[in-house]
Amino acid sequence: MFTSFKVLCLRFGQITFLLLVTSTETVCVSREQGPSNISLLVCGSSEVTSLEKHRCLCFYLIKTKDSVVLYLFISKSHSNFKKNARYLLFALMLLSDSFLLVLSDILLLLTALRVPMPVWLCIIVFFVVLLYNMVTPITLAAMTLERYVAICMPLRHAELCSTRSTVHCILIIHGISSVPSIAILSVFFASASTNVYKQNMVCSVEIFILYPWHNHLRSTISQFFFFIMCIIIIFSYYKIMKVAKAASGENKKSTLRGLTTVILHAFQLLLCLIQLWSPFIEAAALQIDLRLYAVVRYCNYVIFVLASRCLSPLIYGLRDETFFLALKRFYRS
Repeated sequence: MFTSFKVLCLRFGQITFLLLVTSTETVCVSREQGPSNISLLVCGSSEVTSLEKHRCLCFYLIKTKDSVVLYLFISKSHSNFKKNARYLLFALMLLSDSFLLVLSDILLLLTALRVPMPVWLCIIVFFVVLLYNMVTPITLAAMTLERYVAICMPLRHAELCSTRSTVHCILIIHGISSVPSIAILSVFFASASTNVYKQNMVCSVEIFILYPWHNHLRSTISQFFFFIMCIIIIFSYYKIMKVAKAASGENKKSTLRGLTTVILHAFQLLLCLIQLWSPFIEAAALQIDLRLYAVVRYCNYVIFVLASRCLSPLIYGLRDETFFLALKRFYRS
């Protein structure tokens, strides 16, 4: 049973990759700007085509890794992954990344083909996309705190990072991640007329920005999350560094490895958090040229959304000895 599931996992990733490569041969980058209905269409750009191919490659790598992770969690021979807080949070991050990439690629195709959808449906899609866009950086912050507890509070690690506590943590992560989308949609509901919900539009975040202060609210929320997550990373790094200096022998080696993991989390989180500043960069580009705005926005997505999500399998799939051995046995069999 599990052998056939392995083949299904790998085939699913390969088929997804082939479908995406085929679909991107004719895709143009298109964006619609808010109430003014400014249409941005960039076709035939070699730079954009190259970025789209890299995007498909990243999507394929993450999707295959997610399928493997799903197998490792279902397989009875790897039941230890289901009880470890690190791997539960890791699985959450990969699966949320995969879900986000599926939705974003569908939206890209719909926007490029200028396929309108009802505004009420776009509201649901927007809520889900923004929710899972925030899940990754918040999960990274939670994983950093888990390393802090494991190294600085080892006697309480089993209690604080039990399976039950991790499930509660996952629910809290989703609750916190929903705050930006709830805030943005709340002001949209308060400002928009009832006729808007009956219209069909090309789904884009800009249709929810009716007034300049809506954009300021969105930027303020992004900066608040940026500030809080930076504090978590700096606090964890400082505490683990203190323990590393005081440790000796085997404990020092283990602590330094944990410190390296925190640094990698910080780099990955930095890429995610820089994305929160993308609206400022895109607004400046929009003042210069519409075509430049389209390219800058697309580059921001590829670099700060896709690149950060490609690092997750590398950090855990290659650096973590337990996970690496499980992956090795998986591919050998």
